[in-house]
Amino acid sequence: MTRTPASAYPAPETKMTKTRRFACDGSEGALGHPRVWLTIPLGAEAIDCPYCDARWMMDGDGHEAH
Repeated sequence: MTRTPASAYPAPETKMTKTRRFACDGSEGALGHPRVWLTIPLGAEAIDCPYCDARWMMDGDGHEAH
């Protein structure tokens, strides 16, 4: 199965994160979605949430502080 890169389609919302691994819950309290853990793969620009379609991008240079 060939996957289309996340950047190929416009996202309804773009959010920024400082870490590659993070949780998304739709940010709407009871109207959101179940919390899912997402990881932006190394070398990727972004990842889309499978529930709310928000596009998550690294904030900064893409390197996490350790």
